[in-house]
Amino acid sequence: MHALAGKIVMRTLLATFAVAMAATTTASAADCPHEGALGTSRVMQVDVAHFPRVGIKSFPQTLPLQDKEVVLTFDDGPAAQTSQILAALRSECVRATFFMVGKGAQEMPAMVKRIAAAGHTVGHHTWSHRHLNKLSHAAAVEEINRGIAADETALNGVSTTSPSTPFFRFPYFESTPALLDELQSRGIMVFGADLWASDWERMTPDQQLKLLVGRLEVARKGIILLHDPRAQTAAMLPAFLRYLREHGYRVVHIVPAAAGKHS
Repeated sequence: MHALAGKIVMRTLLATFAVAMAATTTASAADCPHEGALGTSRVMQVDVAHFPRVGIKSFPQTLPLQDKEVVLTFDDGPAAQTSQILAALRSECVRATFFMVGKGAQEMPAMVKRIAAAGHTVGHHTWSHRHLNKLSHAAAVEEINRGIAADETALNGVSTTSPSTPFFRFPYFESTPALLDELQSRGIMVFGADLWASDWERMTPDQQLKLLVGRLEVARKGIILLHDPRAQTAAMLPAFLRYLREHGYRVVHIVPAAAGKHS
């Protein structure tokens, strides 16, 4: 009797996990006018309730990606180099997620709208990229909220601390248990990363490409962290996208489940 009950519970859990893994829609090749481009293979509608925190560099779980699937994310923009990043993504019909610093969004609202209009996801990365774990809890929450409000104002013309896309990444990945609880209570998903190109360090685009490719070949999949204000990253990106295409990798675009109809 106990064995049967255990099997029923397991089937229920597996069914729940299958739903929680995220609804997906396949991106149509017809959506891309560039023949032979990498493209976006599918859109993953992430249920924030089931995935409050992802990225194995910081947390125990990550997104349910298949072998050779990657999610491209860019931090610290918008910036002058963001246009070059967008051009590279557009040439391969690839969608990414941009974690915005509110101060930059306030200074460059047209760029924020341009990112969203191109179909990319806009996430949040505080107001001024401070070390939140070194602030009081109240000051850190204010830094988060001010960033969200600036992003939302640039994007939708409304200053609100309830983000239209509830995706957030801590600067330097420096969280605290209290801040993690705060964001989870508000239904805001926290993104870490699975691998990165260390593009905060000075190197040539070729060196950065070699480093990133080497790490990807070990990981085989994952959430990739890049920084759009970095000129070396903007210069490296076309070659990296070409590498993904030529080596059978697939790009997954992430959106919150409630916003899936907009993807």
